[in-house]
Amino acid sequence: MKTAIIASLVAGAAAFAPAANKPASTQLSASLSELDGGSSLPLPNFDPLKLAEQGSDETLRWYRAAELKHGRCAMVATVGYLTNAAGYHFPGQLSSDVSFESLAAMSPPDAWAAVPIAGKAQILATIFIAELVSEGYQGTHYMKGGEYPTMVFPQIDFSGVSKETMERKRTSELNNGRLAQIAILSFISEHYIPGSVPVLANNPGWH
Repeated sequence: MKTAIIASLVAGAAAFAPAANKPASTQLSASLSELDGGSSLPLPNFDPLKLAEQGSDETLRWYRAAELKHGRCAMVATVGYLTNAAGYHFPGQLSSDVSFESLAAMSPPDAWAAVPIAGKAQILATIFIAELVSEGYQGTHYMKGGEYPTMVFPQIDFSGVSKETMERKRTSELNNGRLAQIAILSFISEHYIPGSVPVLANNPGWH
């Protein structure tokens, strides 16, 4: 399990490269193939439901931004779930009557349920602020040709990175985010429906 934690942390950290900073433009992408990154050679873009052909160019860019955000959240959630399942935790108290040690003894869904309402409110408020910041209110919105949402904290300067490297990082982030979404959904499914994910069956960290 500890090896899995370390591998997940390394993969997650490497995948968290935000979309490259580009000058704002009103020129929008016309097709899925023209979006930055996303396909993994030799496989082409995977869109069996033809979602990329529905709606406008703004809709397509909204899909990409949503994929980026969900992928980043899923990577953090996956690493956190594995960390908790392995028994690692912060020292001290989360609140006056809840210790991090007691939360680590629970499954992640149960640990979240045990967090005091005030703590949950603080977490949700932080997410709300990060969402406002990442939605591009400082300039042209990504649906209008502006930059895609980047990480709020820590800010990373990729201005000195080559175009080829950034393309590879963008594709890595998207693919790792997609895998993490599958992973976290599998963890949750196994917790609530034991046996639904055979590889996780009979593992106390998921029940």
